[in-house]
Amino acid sequence: MTRRFLLPALWSALTVTSTAAPSFRHEVMPLLSRMGCNMGACHGAGAGKGNLKLSLRGEAPDTDHATITQNVRSKRLNIDDPAASFFLKKPAGLTEHEGGTRFAPDSEEYQILRDWIAAGAPNDPPDAPTLTKLRVSPDTGVFEAPIRQVPLQVTAEFSDGTTRDVTRWAVYEPSNLLPDVARDGTVTAKKSGETTVIARFENLQPPARLAFIPARPDYVWSAPPGRNFIDNFIDEKLRLVRVLPSPLADDRMFARRVFFDLIGLPPTPDEVERFLNDPSPDKRDRLIDSLTDRPEFASHWALKWADLLRVEERILDNTGVTAFHRWIRDGIARDRPLDEFAREILAATGSTYQNPPANFYRAVREPTQRAEAVAQVFLGTRLACAKCHNHPFERWTQDDYYHFSAIFDGIGYDILRNDRRDENDKLEFVGEQVVFLGDKKELKDPRNKQEPPAALLGQKEMLPEGNHLDQLAAAVTRPDHPLFPRVQANRIWSQVMGLGLVEPVDDFRLTNPPSNPALLDALTAAFVENGMRLKPLVRLICKSRTYQLSSEPTAANAEDEINYSRALVKRLPAEPLLDAIHQALGVEPDFGNYPDATRAGEIPGVAFGGRRMKAKVDDLFLRQFGKPPRTITCDCERTAESSLAQVFTLTSGPGVSALITNPKNRLTALSAAEKAPADALGELFLQCLSRPPSPAETEHLLPLIAGTTDRRAALEDLAWSLINSKEFILRR
Repeated sequence: MTRRFLLPALWSALTVTSTAAPSFRHEVMPLLSRMGCNMGACHGAGAGKGNLKLSLRGEAPDTDHATITQNVRSKRLNIDDPAASFFLKKPAGLTEHEGGTRFAPDSEEYQILRDWIAAGAPNDPPDAPTLTKLRVSPDTGVFEAPIRQVPLQVTAEFSDGTTRDVTRWAVYEPSNLLPDVARDGTVTAKKSGETTVIARFENLQPPARLAFIPARPDYVWSAPPGRNFIDNFIDEKLRLVRVLPSPLADDRMFARRVFFDLIGLPPTPDEVERFLNDPSPDKRDRLIDSLTDRPEFASHWALKWADLLRVEERILDNTGVTAFHRWIRDGIARDRPLDEFAREILAATGSTYQNPPANFYRAVREPTQRAEAVAQVFLGTRLACAKCHNHPFERWTQDDYYHFSAIFDGIGYDILRNDRRDENDKLEFVGEQVVFLGDKKELKDPRNKQEPPAALLGQKEMLPEGNHLDQLAAAVTRPDHPLFPRVQANRIWSQVMGLGLVEPVDDFRLTNPPSNPALLDALTAAFVENGMRLKPLVRLICKSRTYQLSSEPTAANAEDEINYSRALVKRLPAEPLLDAIHQALGVEPDFGNYPDATRAGEIPGVAFGGRRMKAKVDDLFLRQFGKPPRTITCDCERTAESSLAQVFTLTSGPGVSALITNPKNRLTALSAAEKAPADALGELFLQCLSRPPSPAETEHLLPLIAGTTDRRAALEDLAWSLINSKEFILRR
């Protein structure tokens, strides 16, 4: 049969007896990938399947060729009788195969494998053309109903200048469950929404970002003017997908939102009233500026970095935690540029008490752990997959992984003292340590058992002799670095808006493109232009119209989850939620090991009591509502997921119950005889929800307070109800 796919230049280059020999690299390997033979669930598994182990996703063609052809006159592969080869019979369903039938005996796949075996199962010669570029078309597109099917076309370009349509042989991987993708590249959307489809052929995998939108024949753009460039880019995307933004949030809702987002606390009733009574047209901007200058801003934003840098007691101990957290918080308070902040951490050595950034390397104690942590926190890159095989969704190889890990080899610890409470726990340290960079190496590349040379991620050149940590710190934090400023700008956007432009925020890769690439470019440029400082970018985002939109969906944007057409509703993080309960009830907290912390948002670390110590009520509350143990360097460790334990904690847990019944709380004053019932009701609503009760709420609740002989009990019931309401628990 005529094979339209095979490269003409390769036909003449193959030195085999049959002129019809298919290319192993460009035909056989893509066929194995297309059939799923080299996936992790099949022969690409770590130990292989059925006595055949292939490289995962076909990352090592030469190794796979050697494996498949180790005996060309065997049951697996028989060049004398190709049709008898199990390598052909099993996927064709002609004999028992655990993986089932992958293609029919009369298919082109069967013919390719048969011809290749009949030609002697050759490998491609060294000078054969190689794949240089892969294009998918359309690479972006917006399709309005009734269009729900889009055919993709994938074109391969080779080093000899030839191009071929490889649509039939590409592997298609959608980013979500919205579409089905047929073998011929046809994308069928099951509902409206956006998706990214990765088209993979050999070692390249370009994305196609597609949006399927409902028919809106009467759509007319309508929105207030933008307040800065953020709104311009958001509006451009909303027009493209034919979505209208929600109106602006009212002043009460805006005030509550911005207080929680910037300082991790709700506004007091006095703060709300002052804001509402301010007639100035720029009062929102001035409120944002004032909040970013408050000390609570530094404490609240230090939580994010404390999570990422593993500020916890088990390894760092209480003194190290306090020193490291104070260093992070003070840097944010002074609006220290994040490139300087990162450089000090990446190059840090010395006493973990006297030089707090050294605690980062105290927490991550092996070269590969350090490499993965640095890549994820500072470069938004998840490297772990490349430890065992080339990264399946990115360009990182095992070589990249071990060269980058070698930068962190030689870090050692002088443990001056260790008064651990549990002698069997080798990860508990209580006492000062000195982190140093020495000559002793411990890292070996498992493939050759040799010490790998050090190289920056993505660089082919090896680092020169010297302090590799200093070299890394200088290179990573350059303003023109392709990842560092971009990752930090996206992380700040996510922290304010509740959703990253790249999501997850620490998973930057070609196959996970941003939802609004132009906006991310502009945010990154603004971040760099302002010296990579946190506060200017936070202010810019909060002053946009986009940030200030209502969270109430409209008919036009109810299904939109990624384009910021309305404010996203999210549950309050653990610390702001606990602090809001304390503030609403007027009870001073006591955080035990951290006497200087007057609220949960100021707690430096994560308490470690060991196996024999019972956790305190506040620690349990924070843990149940998503405060991470800080044992990994990943944004994903802090969770906003709901659970049954959270319901029980709020409704009947000992912590909340004790706060509500505390005789020294706010309810005592509100239940005094001289306090008018209407005033008590109004003040409790303002303290809990930053608003007075509605007329309907007043009509229903006031008799319950005024008509009881035990006002205190009635107010406790009301406080319990308000604290358990969605309006209290959710950031809107």
